[in-house]
Amino acid sequence: MSLLILLRHGQSQWNLENRFTGWVDVDLSEKGKHEAEEAGEKLKDFQIDKAYTSVLKRAVHTLEIALKSAGKEGIPVVQDKALNERNYGHLQGLNKAETAKKYGEAQVHLWRRSYDIPPPGGESLQDTAARTLPFFHKHVIEDLKTGKNIIISAHGNSLRSIVMELDTLSREEVVHLNIPTGIPIVYEFDNNLHIVSKKILS
Repeated sequence: MSLLILLRHGQSQWNLENRFTGWVDVDLSEKGKHEAEEAGEKLKDFQIDKAYTSVLKRAVHTLEIALKSAGKEGIPVVQDKALNERNYGHLQGLNKAETAKKYGEAQVHLWRRSYDIPPPGGESLQDTAARTLPFFHKHVIEDLKTGKNIIISAHGNSLRSIVMELDTLSREEVVHLNIPTGIPIVYEFDNNLHIVSKKILS
């Protein structure tokens, strides 16, 4: 048996300001730090053997705070840009509400939630999955095969691509998938790497 814990970073300063963040390296807000602490509290009773995170500070700091809160500091941590948030291109830094007024809410919703429609100059979820999933299979799945319990601290869209695969969601279904900030999602696998259970620790 092995566990996979997915954790979207706590609220960032630009989440608070309702701006598209993408690859811009924005740190956590005070609420985000609190969310990370609360996530760690919920993970105290779980054994965690190894951690993965993107290279962006909001995910890195969420992991650091959560592991400290859970009393699990000192486990191996791997950082990799394959787990970074999707690149929002020309939308990065723009206010989401103002962008919706300019381009229309339906168009912005497609850019944010669809599978294969990228924002101008940026990545679609399909593009994000093309770098996230090979890394996930090469490293995380191999760890799970050996019985290790793994936590990934990453982003809304890099985690959406992983959940899409784990939950076998269609392109139509993934449009409605939202990963909340600071809420651990725990998958339990049997020895054949079949999912036994999924729990959202809200």
